[in-house]
Amino acid sequence: MRIQTHRGWARCARAMLFLLGMSCLVLHAQASADIDMPMPLQGLTGSAERGRALVGNKQQSFCLLCHQGPFPEDRFQGNLAPNLTQSAQRLGASQLRARIVDASQFNPQTIMPPYYRTEGLYRVAPSLKGQPILSAQEIEDVIAFLVSLKQP
Repeated sequence: MRIQTHRGWARCARAMLFLLGMSCLVLHAQASADIDMPMPLQGLTGSAERGRALVGNKQQSFCLLCHQGPFPEDRFQGNLAPNLTQSAQRLGASQLRARIVDASQFNPQTIMPPYYRTEGLYRVAPSLKGQPILSAQEIEDVIAFLVSLKQP
């Protein structure tokens, strides 16, 4: 009788742990969905034209290594990450900014680099330590470009 009771409690405990874990995932998903950065970095205004050039430059922004976008002239675009046009349709400027600055706040396992965060990074070349991948102006330019992709 003891064995059956123990198994019953073990099953109940596993079920409760599962439910607790699921509720933590839901809370994390809700919290990360609310993360945004409504104010432009350093109060800067972006240029969609400069942003397009930057996103299309694989050596500077790396965007097209993983993403696809409206660049018919570039035959080799990534397919590891969401299409930039679709992301621009789905997200507002403040949400896009938060993802570009540091996508790990939405998904800790992301392969997208934090373009503006400089703390807590590993495997950074000594000459690049403490420097963001993109400047505040460049990030605002990319945001302006992505926002320009929104269809009315």
